Order: sequence, then C-alpha cells, then structure tokens
Amino acid sequence: MKLRCREFLHLAAGAAFAGLLLLLSATNVQAEESQLLGTWKLKSWVREVAGTGERYSQAGERPDGYLSYSADGRMYAFIIWDNRIRPRAAVPTDEERIKLHQTMLAYAGTYTVQGDKAIHHLDASWDQTLTDQVRFFKLDGDILTITTGFNRSQVDGREGHSVLVWEKVKPPTSEAASAAGNPRRTFHNVPACEF
Repeated sequence: MKLRCREFLHLAAGAAFAGLLLLLSATNVQAEESQLLGTWKLKSWVREVAGTGERYSQAGERPDGYLSYSADGRMYAFIIWDNRIRPRAAVPTDEERIKLHQTMLAYAGTYTVQGDKAIHHLDASWDQTLTDQVRFFKLDGDILTITTGFNRSQVDGREGHSVLVWEKVKPPTSEAASAAGNPRRTFHNVPACEF
C-alpha cells in the first residue's frame, strides 16, 4: 500500500510540473504571437472627461513617447509632454526637477493579451503605482489606438479616460543605420551622459 501511495505522489507531482511548464510556455507563445509586438511611437494623446465628453490634449498638442511590447512578455511605456522645460545646467535645480517630473510618465513590466485587451502588470513605475493597467486596443495597419479605462487624471484630478494613438516604428535599414553612425545627442549645451 505504501508503495502505491508513493507512486501516486510521484505521478501527481510530475503531472503538476508538466502542467506548469505548459502554462508557462502558453504565456510565452501568446506574447510571441501578439499583434502588439514591436515599438510604437506616440502620435497623439487625448483625454475625454466623464459626464461632459470634453476632449483635451492633457500633454500638449505634440507629446512624445514610446510603447514597446517584446516577445519575452515584457513591455515599457514612456511619455513626455510637448512643453517641457529645459534645465539650464547638467544638474537640474529642485524646481526644474519638479517640473520635469510633472511632465512625464514611464512604467515597465510584463503584459498579457486577452482579445482586444492588453493588461500591463507593472513592476517599475515613475510614480510607484504598481497596479495592473488595463488597456483596450484596436489595430489598423501600423496604427495602434489604445483606450484606457476610466480613471482620475493625475494632472487635473478629473474623472475620464485617455485615447492614445501610436504608429509602429519601422526598423532602420542597414544603410541608414551605418550612415547615421552612433551620434551622441547633446542637451542644451550639456554633453550626453556616458553609462
């Protein structure tokens, strides 16, 4: 009797391990096959206020940023407003730091896709908000439109949702990449940081 119980436990443990491997590989296949794969450049960000339907550009008329989904199931989002200040020196003053922080957002984590819904599971964030972020998406060729759920704006506190339009970034051709070299950007007469 003891031998049969031991055999049963080994079989059950093996089956559980095999099931876990299948679950993990299914998650990776989902990420590898996602239509969202790649890097997307922000084209517009419009906020719509709940109740009134008022629409406005919370980050200015020409915000900038990137959204990227990779085959390993990781993602990041980085957005900056179009009217950001430029620090006067390499080390911003405290006042400049506050203004710079108020005009950006960034986060990273893993993601899952369920139909027309992408769920961002955050593990790093500009404001330490490490909750899941649900995004509804629509693809039209190289244009990705993402609509957030209703939430309170961190900028003005009004309830509403955002509509962000992204365009897929095309990889550079080998000729364009070699012609461009690896230029270092300078920022307002401040040399680029070396990492």
